[in-house]
Order: sequence, then C-alpha cells, then structure tokens
Amino acid sequence: MFGQRIRGLFTMTKKSPCSIQALYDLCKLTFTPSATSPPSSQAIHKLYSLLDTIGPKDVGLKDESLEDERGHGLFGFSALNRVDRWAQPITYVDIHEGQHFTMCMFCFPTSAVIPLHDHPGMTVLSKVLYGSLHVKAYDWVEPACIRKSEHVGHPTVRLARLAVDKVVTAPHGTSVLYPKSGGNLHCFTAITPCAVLDILAPPYLEAAGRRCTYYRDYPYSSFAHGDEIVGNGEEQDYAWLAVVDTPEDLYMRPGRYMGPAVQR
Repeated sequence: MFGQRIRGLFTMTKKSPCSIQALYDLCKLTFTPSATSPPSSQAIHKLYSLLDTIGPKDVGLKDESLEDERGHGLFGFSALNRVDRWAQPITYVDIHEGQHFTMCMFCFPTSAVIPLHDHPGMTVLSKVLYGSLHVKAYDWVEPACIRKSEHVGHPTVRLARLAVDKVVTAPHGTSVLYPKSGGNLHCFTAITPCAVLDILAPPYLEAAGRRCTYYRDYPYSSFAHGDEIVGNGEEQDYAWLAVVDTPEDLYMRPGRYMGPAVQR
C-alpha cells in the first residue's frame, strides 16, 4: 500500500522531463570542479531563475496530492489508520545525490518542523513547491562574538544576526543562502502541508568538515552583559545561538522519487 501510495503522488508527466533535466544539467555545469569556485553571482542567478519555473508537476507531484495530504501527511492515511498529524514525519525524497551537489525534496505535514541548523561552506537554493512555510534564518556576526557562561548547565553561545523571519507561500521565488550570508542557519515550520525543493552545493560531508549542526536560539537580552555590542533598538535583530544535540523528535522517512528520470 505504501508503494502504491507513493506512485500515486510521484508520477511522471509528459511535459516535466525537460524542466528537471535542465535543472540538473545547469547544476552540473555550475557546481563541478571545472566551474568557477565558488560560482559567480551570474551563475547562481541563472540557476535560481530556472528553479523559479519548477512546479509540483515537474517533480512528479500530482495536483490531487495537494488535497490528499491536507492535515494527514504526504502519503495520507485511511480512516482506520490515521495518526495524529503532530506525530507524522517529514518525508525526504532524493532526486540526485552526488559529490558536488544534491537535489532533494522535503515534504511536510502541517506543523512539522526542521529545527535550526547550519550549512557549513555550502550554497543552498530552496523553492517552495506548494503550501506555506515559515522560515527563520540567521547569519553569524563576524568577527565571532562568543559568551562562555560560568554557570554549570548554561550553554556557550555565539551571536548571530537575524536574516529572514517570514512565511513563504507558493508560488514564491527561489531563496538562496550562502556560506556567510543569506541566512545560512535556518529552521522551517510548515504552516500548511508543503513541499520544498532544495539544491545543496556541495552536499553535507562530515569528512570534509560539512557536518550538520543544530542550534537553539536565545533572545539577545538573555546573554547581554551591558557592553552594548548591539545598538539600542536593534536587539530584536540579534540572537545568541547554542549548539544542541540532534533533536530526538526530528522524524524523517525516505520517500521514493517517481518523477521524471534524470539522465546523468
């Protein structure tokens, strides 16, 4: 039943292959070692302009899936086998995973959360395919401003500046984050059932120093010592971030991509 349900949602369309194939081809051109490293702003602009044109059907999502999963998760549940939507997982769908870039989708039931996390040394392009998503994102303040607490159990924190705090609703333009700007540390909260198409370049790789680290944010006033690092009236634009363990309630399951095949 699970496989049948996936096939019902991720199906091929006649006009889709050129769109997702063109996206893959441009990613390969932009992010391979022979390309400019890091990619030029013109190359990134060309890529996100193409990503702007991608919709649910281009990755095999049928229109009726937008109705089927309303409040019941991406793959739906029968009346006899429903689970509470708060307990439902985010579905991760791999489109392409390579050494230089990854193309993938995250499919959220309502209220699902991907907690605050970073993308070290990475450029990430994100496109909300359908639904509404709250995005909150930070960039580190440079040079690094770190506070070490003398109290046992209190975290060591680092100062970050708020870059994004808004609800994004499809069809919305592609967002781009960079290693040191654009909101490299972000969290997602699904306002409605939604799906996000991501391009990560280069992908996470712990051996290369690109490990996904999770954080908790604290209001600026929580660790301010009266030394006026931030000017009066700007406190709401800053927060202190503390490293935390990978959240135990971060629940993701793999989904099978059934959209147009990508020719490598």
